Amino acid sequence: LHIAILASILSLIIYWLIRDSHRVRNLSGKHVFIIGCDTGLGNSLAKWLDKRGFSVIAACATEKGGQELQSCSSLSVKTVNLNLADPNSIARAVVFVTKEMAGKGLFGLVSNAEGTAPVAPTDWLRIEDFHSVLDVSLLGLIEITLKLLPLLKKVEGRVVNLINAKGLIAFIGGGYSLSKWGMEASSDTLRIEVQHFGVKVSIAEHGFFKAGADNSDVIERDLLRLWNRLTPEIRNSYGEKYFVE
Repeated sequence: LHIAILASILSLIIYWLIRDSHRVRNLSGKHVFIIGCDTGLGNSLAKWLDKRGFSVIAACATEKGGQELQSCSSLSVKTVNLNLADPNSIARAVVFVTKEMAGKGLFGLVSNAEGTAPVAPTDWLRIEDFHSVLDVSLLGLIEITLKLLPLLKKVEGRVVNLINAKGLIAFIGGGYSLSKWGMEASSDTLRIEVQHFGVKVSIAEHGFFKAGADNSDVIERDLLRLWNRLTPEIRNSYGEKYFVE
């Protein structure tokens, strides 16, 4: 019994030593670029890393989001507007990040982006409804990651893609689940390819959080809009009872 207890204690000590050896040291001067900082996880992460001494560059979709973040953060937090559906906006953000590096590399890239996705059966949708989410939450993230890879390789940095677990459940049509599965595949492929350069790629699948995108009023309004634009043939195939229920 005593030997078992001593073995358990020794195992814990070894675990703590290994864990502590992987802690990031000398945080000051390490730059982390976070995408999607207007609200939610990205916003909270930017504040958390700022308090721990990282140099945070926060990408916000709106000027208001950037101003509110700066108002409750230290002066070392920099913000930049970013529309992932716009290649020109992505290019400007990359230039901004590169200038902030001042010749240094990028220690971390955290992607946390949610495109607008109507919740409805697939044949209620048009191709532009898929683009509204895929252009942001998949293709836009891939594009900016590709453009920042040289900075990440420079200091053997890391990429962390935050993925909402609800997107991994195929419960409704549209591009939301496609974007999340796409980011899973993209992350897995990139991880294998850049490990040779010392760059780490991780996926953090987080749980369900109450957010504006989950508001029932927004969902009902979208459903009504999509229902009203359906052709009579598709609408009749579902019937009024389907829509009401």
